[in-house]
Amino acid sequence: MATALVVGGRGFIGGFIVSALKQRGWQVRVLARPHGRMLAEGEVAGDLLRMLDAEDWAQALQGVSVVVNAAGILREEGRQQFEAIHVRAPLALAQACVSRGVRFVQISALGDPRDGGFIASKHRFDSALLALPLEAIVLRPSVVYSHRGSYGGTSLLRALAAFPWRQLLPGTGDWQFQPVCAEDLAQVAAVACTQGTAGIYDIGCAIPLSLHDYQAQWRRWLRIPGRRSWRVPLPLVRAQVWLGQWLGRGPVNRTIWNMLLRGNLTAAESHQRVQAEFGVQVRDLGEVLDAEPSQMQDRWAALLYFLVPWLKWSVVLLWLWSGIVGLVTDAAVIEAMARGSYLQAMQPVLLARGAGVLDLLLGAGLAWAPRPRPVVLAMLISVAAYALVFGALLPQQFLEPLGGLAKSVALLPALGVLWVLVDRR
Repeated sequence: MATALVVGGRGFIGGFIVSALKQRGWQVRVLARPHGRMLAEGEVAGDLLRMLDAEDWAQALQGVSVVVNAAGILREEGRQQFEAIHVRAPLALAQACVSRGVRFVQISALGDPRDGGFIASKHRFDSALLALPLEAIVLRPSVVYSHRGSYGGTSLLRALAAFPWRQLLPGTGDWQFQPVCAEDLAQVAAVACTQGTAGIYDIGCAIPLSLHDYQAQWRRWLRIPGRRSWRVPLPLVRAQVWLGQWLGRGPVNRTIWNMLLRGNLTAAESHQRVQAEFGVQVRDLGEVLDAEPSQMQDRWAALLYFLVPWLKWSVVLLWLWSGIVGLVTDAAVIEAMARGSYLQAMQPVLLARGAGVLDLLLGAGLAWAPRPRPVVLAMLISVAAYALVFGALLPQQFLEPLGGLAKSVALLPALGVLWVLVDRR
């Protein structure tokens, strides 16, 4: 079997490309950062931030006949910069492909470079790639979605469509784009590994959709009642975009907003050109959704989208408040609470202050940790420990009129749900 190297194969789009290649009989090698873990079967170690020269790609390219680059970041953070991820590393890879006669398929993005650094850097590499003496195909998709999952902005749009009673619609919702199913994009990429004239191909469905129509179709597919919309005023939308840009988090940033405002449309005749060149028809959204009925899990994912941050930040505030209370409560009050129990001989004031510091650290950790699951697990352990220890030493806490320690019975499964939901990949 011929071997394909997929860069970004563990991402949303890359995963579908890996699957499509395997369906067509390819042996697939996926570039992956180890992060201290054992590599899975078919993975090869690599880090785009360190593979900035052609010779750095020699091992990954051994026995490879085609490369598919689906790597990308929507915003810069720390060492993750557009220039390195979108330009320098893939250009070094492409230069290494020249001497080995390896074909190159680039997953770029449809848009205007003036929309922001994400688009500008993608298109800058596209031009550099096509200037090299190698067989190169550049695919520029519009908004990419899948009924089998979502990520980033498509998750947000699906959640807006599924909002209880009425969908939430940014502004008037009349912005036009041509969404493409991830499975169709993956099939085009897989075919492009062996055929197609070098050049740039815009990828999108045949008929442009407005944002309102896009969300309405998703709502019908999810079988959520209500056809009306609550229109979110543009100033509020712009404020949310500004906040997301400033925080460096969330599915929306200034580039995505600019792309939406400008409209994300393919060039004339692009749909027909893609079908003629690769033999793949990029389906309209309605056709894709009609092919597969929604399931309960699809509705859960859409309806839980806004509940996840609500749950997360409620837990953050609860832990920070608990920490503050543990640090500022008068020592006499703490000693009075412990009087007559086993805690009286265990320096209860010191225990309360220590627990307060721990709660503050856990609350801050959940708020800012890039990988929050270990923090949530620590919270689970601490709540279970509090319930067991204080339940044994101060059993009267379970009998307080307002619940007191008894509320930990509900808090434990809530933290278990949060542990599952905070992992967005």
